[in-house]
Amino acid sequence: MKFALASYGTRGDIEPCTAVGRELQHRGHEVRLAVPPNLVGLVESAGLGAVPYGRDQQDGFWAEDFLREFWKIRDKINLWHEAQDLLAQTWSEMSQALMSVADGTDLVFSGPGFPAIPANVAEHYGIPLATMHYFPMLPNGALHPNLPPAVVRAVMRALDWQQWRVTKKAEDAQRRDLGLSRATTPAPRRITASGALEIQAYEQLCFPGLAAEWAEWADQRPFVGTLTAELTTESDDQVAAWITAGTPPICFGFGSTTVKSPAETVDMISGACAELGERALICSGWSDFSDVPTPDHVKVVGPVNYGTVFPACRAVVHHSGAGTTAAGLRAGVPTLSLWSTGDQRIWATQVERLKVGTARPFSATTRDTLIEDLRKILGPAYVSRASEFATRMTKPAESIAKTADLLENFARVRPLG
Repeated sequence: MKFALASYGTRGDIEPCTAVGRELQHRGHEVRLAVPPNLVGLVESAGLGAVPYGRDQQDGFWAEDFLREFWKIRDKINLWHEAQDLLAQTWSEMSQALMSVADGTDLVFSGPGFPAIPANVAEHYGIPLATMHYFPMLPNGALHPNLPPAVVRAVMRALDWQQWRVTKKAEDAQRRDLGLSRATTPAPRRITASGALEIQAYEQLCFPGLAAEWAEWADQRPFVGTLTAELTTESDDQVAAWITAGTPPICFGFGSTTVKSPAETVDMISGACAELGERALICSGWSDFSDVPTPDHVKVVGPVNYGTVFPACRAVVHHSGAGTTAAGLRAGVPTLSLWSTGDQRIWATQVERLKVGTARPFSATTRDTLIEDLRKILGPAYVSRASEFATRMTKPAESIAKTADLLENFARVRPLG
């Protein structure tokens, strides 16, 4: 069979599709991927082919300076039109790229970024659509433990409509170009109504009560666990040698969250760990720590394989991205979630809810709070709960195999059109 895989976002958004694509290719299927230009190399390093899909995550209206200016500028209308024009152009480019990739395939599989684009392409070709979610993105009452379920569902539906209003002009143009009628509801609603396979790529046990709430969609929304390719990096051997040369460190990872001052961040981490008698391994992510001096008990590195590094650490401190959070939970060590954005806060909330760690906004973190939070999660109760919770996590290979099985079966039995 032939599969078209499309995902937009950062490395954490692309690696799940890469993991599944590699498994499908290993099974003898033809796999084509569409990913952001800056991550084509990541996909190719896994032995897969890929084409550019949209723009780099840091470009255009995704860039921090653009978003900052949006709220500072007086003439917001002009900036809004600029954003709409850029969105329409990018949307069209992504649609054209995916049209090429999906032509002649048996199924389109997409990540959560811009879900309408692959949905419309699949509808145009009359082929099955499968989607993937990294947390409960469809309306439900289990997402936030401190709010009434009805309120949570209502807010999520309202957000769907709000997002659709922003992208409606660009989507209308795409559907017109594809010869499709104009859409009258947000893409997530249309995708569910079409009977698409909506794979939940995270652990069911991280959101108590969700499976029961979605019982009527059990077959349509299967839980598979977090998908990760666990790709090796050039730093792995060097990091492993540094870890084994001393006591297990605390690992700090920032992923796609850019820190304002790398020097101040290193100083804060260094001081807190020195106070606690701990070593610190800092994974820089998108931030540039190259010119920042570090003491002997601190090591700064770029990308690493979390699957091998996290289990060798005492605890993990990170931005609470879905993949990073899952890697920490699988490692069986306690977590400190220092979140910055809405989706990160969702996972930070679950870390606290499950009592496998604690959380705090990264913007509110200081040397003193870091010491306080690290002391808390390094206590025996958190260490014990984190270790026990890891035993109930789905193994990466099992998650990937289950997802590939689902895609194969769906492509075979799902009626076209």
